[in-house]
Amino acid sequence: MARNIEIKAHIPSVEALAPKAAAVADKGPFEILQDDTFFRCELGRLKLRAFSKEEGELIFYRRTDRQGPKESFYLRSPTSAPETLRDSLSLAYGQAGRVKKHRTLFLVGRTRIHLDRVENLGHFLELEVVLEEGEPTEVGVREAHELMAKLGVERSQLIEGAYVDLLAQRGV
Repeated sequence: MARNIEIKAHIPSVEALAPKAAAVADKGPFEILQDDTFFRCELGRLKLRAFSKEEGELIFYRRTDRQGPKESFYLRSPTSAPETLRDSLSLAYGQAGRVKKHRTLFLVGRTRIHLDRVENLGHFLELEVVLEEGEPTEVGVREAHELMAKLGVERSQLIEGAYVDLLAQRGV
């Protein structure tokens, strides 16, 4: 399985952080609409990400829910029928929640900077440092900390869990 180091932080606004992300980025911004449906899954998280009616991907991932940089293992499977797949998985496993967001993506080397406007939740930053096979976790953690510093993101802004968890806590 592929793996990366992730952080998630609450930010005041995407618009305020976008110029800083653009200043350090090699590529971007790319604007992406995402509709994520989470399904019940005991061994990690399973979500269907729909980009449109004809394009999506099923993503299984496993990571600890804690603040700060954390290792995530993931597997992505593209689909050309996300609505039918959502219906099938909903019938088989049941939905655990749904997250709709507008993502602004920047690329900094091997790191993805996500500036997210999450419906009913607010604005967030995600960093994903993609690790090589066998690469020590600490290398990615160090890169995540360095990028956080360049973007002016404080440890106090870091959150644990997934957007779907935050929405559930708010009763959405």
